[in-house]
Amino acid sequence: MISSRDEVTRMIVSAKVARGLKWGDVAERIGQSKEWTTAACLGQMTFTRSQAETAGEIFGLSDEAIAWLQIVPYKGSLPNAVPTDPLIYRWYEIVNVYGTTIKELIHEEFGDGIMSAIDFSMDIQREADPKGDRVKVVLSGKFLPYKTY
Repeated sequence: MISSRDEVTRMIVSAKVARGLKWGDVAERIGQSKEWTTAACLGQMTFTRSQAETAGEIFGLSDEAIAWLQIVPYKGSLPNAVPTDPLIYRWYEIVNVYGTTIKELIHEEFGDGIMSAIDFSMDIQREADPKGDRVKVVLSGKFLPYKTY
């Protein structure tokens, strides 16, 4: 018996490693972007029945695990307030250093509001560079203005 979505995430990651799978290949079979599919497989998004069944085939999951993939997860995957993984920490550092700049520039351009993480997309690409390859990340979220009432 499975007691949490985290157990299913561990099953998925274990099967990915054992089967030598790439997230991009999984995404292609599921029919979504590699970014969304990876987030879903890591427990941050909800699969439709069809997507969950496909994931079940890919990773060799039980019917119970497939059912867990269709339940709205508790979002937020960091185990502590300040991340210790170096790659994730660098994102934390980016927000610490540039967060106020991002906020100011968004408010100057759009007004008082936020960028949605719900109506949102992300694209991660490798950019060739003679001085060393670069990571290109494009985040796109709908602007949601605060209402007055």
